[in-house]
Amino acid sequence: MTRVIHTGDTHVGYQQYHSPERRADFRRAFDAVVDDAIEEGVDAVVHAGDLFHDRRPELPDLMAVLSALRRLADADIPFLAVVGNHEATRTGEWLDLFEGTGLATRLDDTPEVVGDTAFYGLDWVPESRRDDLDYEFADHDVDHAALVSHGLFTPFEFGEWDTETVLAEATVEFDAVLLGDNHKPDTAEVSGTWVTYCGSTERASASEEDARGYNLVTFDGEVDIRRRSLDTRPFAFVSVDLAEGEGVERVREQVRQHDLADAVCIVEITGEGEPVTPAAIEEAGEAEGALLVRVTDRREIEEEAEIGVSFADPDDAVNERVSEMGLSTAARGVDETVRESKVADSNVRGEVKNRVSELLDEEPDAFESAAGDEADDPADDSSDTDDPPDESTDDSSEEPSAAATKGEEAADEPTAESEKQGTMEEYL
Repeated sequence: MTRVIHTGDTHVGYQQYHSPERRADFRRAFDAVVDDAIEEGVDAVVHAGDLFHDRRPELPDLMAVLSALRRLADADIPFLAVVGNHEATRTGEWLDLFEGTGLATRLDDTPEVVGDTAFYGLDWVPESRRDDLDYEFADHDVDHAALVSHGLFTPFEFGEWDTETVLAEATVEFDAVLLGDNHKPDTAEVSGTWVTYCGSTERASASEEDARGYNLVTFDGEVDIRRRSLDTRPFAFVSVDLAEGEGVERVREQVRQHDLADAVCIVEITGEGEPVTPAAIEEAGEAEGALLVRVTDRREIEEEAEIGVSFADPDDAVNERVSEMGLSTAARGVDETVRESKVADSNVRGEVKNRVSELLDEEPDAFESAAGDEADDPADDSSDTDDPPDESTDDSSEEPSAAATKGEEAADEPTAESEKQGTMEEYL
């Protein structure tokens, strides 16, 4: 028998709503998974990608993960993982550095045997490169096999990676496929194989109303998948449909009816009532003890539909507009560098120049228009996006390996900021 915790989409380092407290919540959720693993005495913790929220994690987040992995190692519990789209780079992964210290194993097309189960890994691969995968995996000689991967697989919501094809073409027969990327936990049987999403460990989006948690998976003749919840920061979801003549006082009244102590309060306003000032609602929620209050007036979104702007959520408006522009991979990379990267303002010009020069030399196809494609939609609730939180269409033309083998990744080069942070060896 082999019993493992299947987790993923921990997004350590995510400063949701620009709140340091929320950033700490994501670290605490990962720590809670480790606590449960040690208390339960599981045989391994299997992580299905997006351990970090950013491909350039900052030192406090790296040290928090390092501390958690050391606790697992002290308890003789291996940490097995694949790389998700949020953390993928071309030059190397933090997961590889953790592996170099003996604290983690990066799963690939060779079996990592724990008990009577062989675990394999398939890193996140852009949709444009999946047709070239051959799904060849090395043989094993144990009772069970499981594939761990990161992506949006069928038959689940937003699925575009065909699970039946993966199972049919794989050279190993899998008893289970353990997935990350879709933050909604779900399980289905495909061609006689159990396929399951563990969901995220913290609410990375306002759409993630259900309790967060992970899967406890047991391989013992058959596969048993059980859902475990985590005790995370409460969210209060307040929906107010204003009738004609109703306004801010009606919304404030509804907010006060919820237990908001230390909670994140998400307020959504619809209806025909009067205009509402978000600041007045935020004040009411904070008076009730809320950590923070986010107000989305759906009526404003409808009024600004022609240009896709909601003044209640400007980050969302910008991201949606960029996604509609059909930008090339190169142009999206420039946009990311200018708007979202941690490069110092004084270094942005040089960083953009380096990125464009690099793409001209290595990936000329990156300058072709991506009209009709959806832009990368990270699990970033500064935009209050709905599922899927991690769907991406990186159009890199680099040839992939059969199982996205070590050292061959699909995202951008590290920036000057990551160079300033140094390597994990320096932290150790």
